[in-house]
Amino acid sequence: MKRIYELSVRAEFCAAHRLTGYPGNCRNTHGHNWGVTAYVVCQELDELGMGLDFREIKTLVREALSTLDHACLNDLAPFAGQNPTAENIARHLYQDLGQRLAVSVPGGRATVSRIRVAETPGAEVTYWEEP
Repeated sequence: MKRIYELSVRAEFCAAHRLTGYPGNCRNTHGHNWGVTAYVVCQELDELGMGLDFREIKTLVREALSTLDHACLNDLAPFAGQNPTAENIARHLYQDLGQRLAVSVPGGRATVSRIRVAETPGAEVTYWEEP
């Protein structure tokens, strides 16, 4: 039997964006308190019985979010040529956190399984990649 542990941490960041070409109010610059839930999977536990210390995941998520926090997302390189929608933010964070985990936890012992981004309470998107 293959055992899989999925750990999750939640965090928030504040940022503005505008949706170019959008036919409503969101075409104007406006801000959100974005909610992010990062899900990390591992199959092995360490000698303490942990897949990965929550503290380490929180640190990596905070580092990834620090590049977005209190910014106008449209002005950031990851969103050049595309709208910084919740979908595109989720994909960006999935890839960013995946790279950070690969460096922090070598050997692929822990990987990102999915990222959930909430633009407002009750309006969220989840992004993952199929292996």
